[in-house]
Amino acid sequence: MRGVAGSQRAPHEAYLKPIVLAGAVLLALAAGWTDLRSRRIPNWLTVPALLIGIVANTVVSGLSGLKASLLGAGLGLALLLPFVLLRSLGAGDWKLAGALGAFTGPARLIDLLLGSIAVAGVMAVALVIYKRRTRQTIRNIGHILISLVTFRLPGTQVSLDNPDSLKVPYGVALAFTVVLYGIFWTSGIAL
Repeated sequence: MRGVAGSQRAPHEAYLKPIVLAGAVLLALAAGWTDLRSRRIPNWLTVPALLIGIVANTVVSGLSGLKASLLGAGLGLALLLPFVLLRSLGAGDWKLAGALGAFTGPARLIDLLLGSIAVAGVMAVALVIYKRRTRQTIRNIGHILISLVTFRLPGTQVSLDNPDSLKVPYGVALAFTVVLYGIFWTSGIAL
């Protein structure tokens, strides 16, 4: 199996154990449901899940499982922290990524995060079209691009703090991606 950048995956990631994948899928389903229903992913779900992912990988794969689990959790938290600090991603989504990383390890987590970005993009386009907010969305993209070029934070009109902004529940996108991955994996479709 090849990694994201085409490099050989570490031996502990050559085979994802079914029980560990089942834990990731169950976590994703619960988080996606709560995010869809209340637009929150609670700590009572993500924090114990992170610990369960670490323990499950350690029990199933020993020291290499522990290492993969800690790397996956750390990577998920590190990659998404800037988005939380910029207020473009909620803390529950951030903790969900860390907990999923504890179950899947770093290489699979990157695959899942990239897939979830695509799913969230499709959800965002559908939401913009449904709410008829194309012009405002184009203006917001302009604000973001200007802030990137000028190395300044974008205004409040493009943050989660703006009550008028359209918000895609990223936990739902990540959950959908994990469940889809689980279906492909159990069907034997190479990912």
